[in-house]
Formats: sequence, C-alpha cells, structure tokens
Amino acid sequence: MSATSSPAHHHLPITTTAATGSTSLRRRLLSGNWKGARPLPFLISITLGLIFRFAVPKPHAITHQAWSLLSIFITTICGLILSPLPVGAWAFVCLTATVVTRTLTFSAAFTAFTNEVIWLIVVSFFFSRGFVKTGLGDRIAMIFVRWLGRSTLGLSYGLILGEAAICPAMPSSTARAGGIFLPIIKSLAIAADSNPKDVSSRKLGAYLVQSQIQSSSSSSALFLTAAAQNLLCIKLAESLGVIVPSRWITWLKAAVVPALISLLSTPIIVYKMYPPEIKATPDAPAMARRKLQQMGGVKSDEWVLMGIMLLTVALWIAGEALNMTSVIAAMIGLSLLLLFGVLEWDDCLSEKQAWDTLAWFGVLVGMAGQLTTLGVIPWMSKCVADFLDSLSVGWFGAFCILQTTYFFIHYLFASQTAHVGALYSAFLSMHLASKVPGLLSALALAYNTNLFGAITHYSSGQAAVYYGGGYVDLHDVFKLGLAIALINIVIWALSGAAWWKILGLY
Repeated sequence: MSATSSPAHHHLPITTTAATGSTSLRRRLLSGNWKGARPLPFLISITLGLIFRFAVPKPHAITHQAWSLLSIFITTICGLILSPLPVGAWAFVCLTATVVTRTLTFSAAFTAFTNEVIWLIVVSFFFSRGFVKTGLGDRIAMIFVRWLGRSTLGLSYGLILGEAAICPAMPSSTARAGGIFLPIIKSLAIAADSNPKDVSSRKLGAYLVQSQIQSSSSSSALFLTAAAQNLLCIKLAESLGVIVPSRWITWLKAAVVPALISLLSTPIIVYKMYPPEIKATPDAPAMARRKLQQMGGVKSDEWVLMGIMLLTVALWIAGEALNMTSVIAAMIGLSLLLLFGVLEWDDCLSEKQAWDTLAWFGVLVGMAGQLTTLGVIPWMSKCVADFLDSLSVGWFGAFCILQTTYFFIHYLFASQTAHVGALYSAFLSMHLASKVPGLLSALALAYNTNLFGAITHYSSGQAAVYYGGGYVDLHDVFKLGLAIALINIVIWALSGAAWWKILGLY
C-alpha cells in the first residue's frame, strides 16, 4: 500500500507546483509585470519573418540561404521598430537565430564585430564622456552664451554655435544634448521663470529646445566626425565600391554651404513659427559669466583634453596622407586620455551606450554585409532600378525619388544609426544601379541621415533627450519637425545642388 501510494505523494507537489507556476506566469503577463519580451511586438516581428520565409515565393536568383537571412533581417528590423526587447538584446536574439538555423556560420555572424568603424563609434562615445567629465563642453557653450545671449534669438545662436564648435571632436549628438546643452537650456529657462510641463514653458524654454534640436541636425551634418552615423555611412559606401577621397575634407567641402545656410537660418525660422514670449534675455550673459567664474580658470584636464582632441582631429583630417585610418587616430587619442588621467577605465566601462551600440551595430552591419555578399542587396537594387528605368525618370529623377523615400521612411525608425544599418546599403545600391553618380549618392544619403533626426521625438537619441526635458508638447514636436524637415529639404536641394555641381559631384 505504501509502495503504491508513495508515487502519488511525490507527484502531487510537482503537479501543484507546475500549476502554481503556470498561474503565476499567466498573472505576470496579465498584470503587466512580465519582464521578458513584450508579447505582441514579439509575435508580430516573428510572424512577419516567418510569413516572408515560408509564404512569399523565393525568386530564382536568390539562394535558400540568402532568403532565410533576409527573413531574419526583416524580423530584426521589425523588432527595432516595435521594440519587443531593448535594441541590443533583440539584435543578439536575432543573431543567435542566424547561427542556430545554420543560415550563417559563427564566424560569419560575428565578422562585423571587427569592423573598424564600429569601434571608431565606440571610442567616440568615450571622447564625449571626456567633454562632459572635464566640463570643457559647458565652458565652450557658456562662452558663446556670454557673447551673444542678450536677446532670445542671440541666445539661441550662442547655443547652436557652441554646439557647432565642439561637435567635430564630440561625435555623439546624444551626449551633447543630454550632457551639455539641455542642462544649460534648463538653467537659462528656469532663471526666466520658464518651467517644464507648465504653461510658462512657452516663455523661453520651449523655443530654445526646439531651436537647438532642429539646428543640431545641421551641425551634425557639417562635419564627418560630428555624429557616429556619418562614419558608418562612409564605411558602408566604401564597401559598395564608392571611393571617398580624403574623407574628412571631402565631407566638409560638400556639406559646408548647405549646412551653414540651414544652421544659420533655422533659429530665425523657428523664432517666427514658434515664437517665445520673452524676446530679450539681458540676464543670460550675466548668468554665463557667473557660471564661468564658478568653474574657475581652465583646468589642466581641460587643457590636456583640448590638446589631445586637436591632435586627434588633425590626424582624422590628414589620415590619408599619413596612411593612418580614422580608428587608429581615435585609439591614439583615447590612449592619451587614459595615460594622462583625463579619463579612467571605469569611465569607459560605465559608458553603457557605447557597449550597447557595439552589440547591435555589429549585428546590423554584419547582416547587411552578408545580404550584400549573398546577392540579395544587388538583386533588390536591380529590381528597383529597372522599375525606375521603366518610368523614364532618368538618373536625376531616380535620385530624387530614392532620397525622398529614404528620408520619410525614418518615421518608422527610432534611431538614425539603426536606419543606416538597415537601409543605407540597400538605397545606395539602388542609386548605383540607377546610374546616379556614386559619391553624390553616398554623401546625399549620409546628409539626409542627419537631417531627419528631428522629425519626431523618437527619431534620434538627441530628439528623445530634448523631448524628455518637458518643455515641448508632442503635437508641436511633430508639426514643427515636419515643417523644418521640408524647409531643410528645400535648402539642401537648392543650395546643395548648385554647390555640388561646382564641386563636380555630378
């Protein structure tokens, strides 16, 4: 009797535990306490990939391996848009899927993690940490506020010129926004009784935030090293055979006229479309002077940082003549910052955004590269080029259609760099297949990557930071974002086209 009853006594707790666990799991899902992947975005992302893989007929020109990778890539992009998990975590899950399904070998899946541009972007985040840690970024911004800040419009110009001055050596627009300019704008606004999440926000703070975020798109487009996505664009362009001679100089020469026109006109345009209630800010220069006095004289760490960053930028500019790649120049700069104690290794370890970027950038760039190697991107590009050719629009018409599509499709993306990793290679290949001049195509797509960074509150890291400051309403973000985007397109189309013709880009 005891022998037969014993198993029952052993099974009862197991069954009860299983039932309890199932009930607990169900309760967590229903109560919103679930810590794993968000169920609905997860199911949508996975389902779309599976439908594409098994329900959409495979073209004869594409291998089964390439078709499988494309379906996983689609799942990855859907996840970046819908966010079932944080970006880095989702990218890792999808990368694991490529290896588990034997779509890619382990070495092929991880090949992009040795990509020099990805490591250049990581090092750039560490440089940005140096500007914030030493206070050098705040000092430069306050100097411009002291010079130009007697009126609200002048104050805005002081802030945007301050950002333009430091962005070549601080290649993270998100770090510039969160570490330097939003705190300064908040201080100036609160001193003028303009508070976030309040009707008083329209006095000063809302205008300064809108002007800064819209202008930052142009300052990021002005220099190659002003934003991480710029470096990635150039690397992807060169992987497709588009040679960019003297990268830093070529980028600046092509951008300088349209970027400066856009940069200098944006504060005035925002001032007219979204006017502040306070027109004069006589206290702003005094506040800047007090802040500079509190900071004291330029400290040794600031001098060292200035010297090292000037050296690094010089190496970036002269890299081709010295036969030195940009990432080696950046590694030299970071090593010097560590050796002189301006940065400590703990500063680098705590820069979570840098390591997160390494993870998901490596996945996206690796998948995009393998799609090109396996022939998917060239096949898609040829199909689109043939369609555009059937419309008889010529290379210039194809250029306009593709650039406009690339720009406005960003409403689906929550990151400029994710957009680049997902679509830049494909769109550049379409340009090349449509006989658009290669250098013109590569640079125009790259400049657009910066310009669409302010169309929504989620379109870029800096946009999210500024919106999080609480000074602007969501409907104003969308309305002004679209308006300034259209104005920037006109400015770059007219001045850019004329300037690029003079430079011989087409």
